[in-house]
Amino acid sequence: MTRKLNYQFAMLLALALFFTACSSKRYVPSATKAAKAAEAMASLKNKQLYMNINEWSGVKYRLGGLDKRGIDCSGFTYLVQKDIYGKQLPRRSVDQASVIKEKNLNQLKEGDLIFFSFGGREIDHVGIYLNGDSFVHASPSRGIIVEDLSLPAFQRTIVKAGPVNN
Repeated sequence: MTRKLNYQFAMLLALALFFTACSSKRYVPSATKAAKAAEAMASLKNKQLYMNINEWSGVKYRLGGLDKRGIDCSGFTYLVQKDIYGKQLPRRSVDQASVIKEKNLNQLKEGDLIFFSFGGREIDHVGIYLNGDSFVHASPSRGIIVEDLSLPAFQRTIVKAGPVNN
């Protein structure tokens, strides 16, 4: 009987040491997508842009749409540039790309446009740079949303970026 108790005690002690050793390495979770988006929004200098993004947040994507029932990426950038910055843009993303002054990504400023090509060689998507690694766009699957520009899906599809020329 004593031998059985010694064995059980040794096993219990081994388990306790194992779990104590594992718990000594504190797990620190990385920032969530929502926290990064909230931080990007809180850091905006242009409060009109902040309010505009909040108003449109969650509006569903609709190809050719230009209102709260649904909007596409170029429609969103078209309205933001007109309403917030007083700049007139063409309606389509490929045409919008022709009226920007191209910059390197590390030189972008709040409100600059970022163009992507997800479907091949021609520009087929546009978003608005916010700060850090964040931008806002009309996602075909999630609607108007703030996203992390450093994600590989975006990094490998960026074609050009910069401010509107006019």
